[in-house]
Amino acid sequence: MTIGRIDHVDPIPPGKKPGRNDHVKESENSDSISVSRAALEKAELYRVMELVSAAPDVRADRIAELRQKINDPDYINERIVNATADRIMDAFGL
Repeated sequence: MTIGRIDHVDPIPPGKKPGRNDHVKESENSDSISVSRAALEKAELYRVMELVSAAPDVRADRIAELRQKINDPDYINERIVNATADRIMDAFGL
């Protein structure tokens, strides 16, 4: 079954959209925003945190240097052991 138009009435004329006004009033004011100093500081902090989190956690050059020192039998001596123990005690506040 096909339903045709009734009396050649076209509810929406071609080229015209309902609810639109043909003439747009131009605004004399321009849009603008203002950002507080606190927001700028937070944005900078966020940017720095993103850079830090994207940086690699491992420093391969430092690890290679430490491996070489540990493998050297003359490196681990009484002075090194005492210095390491003192740093550990300081880190725990003892």
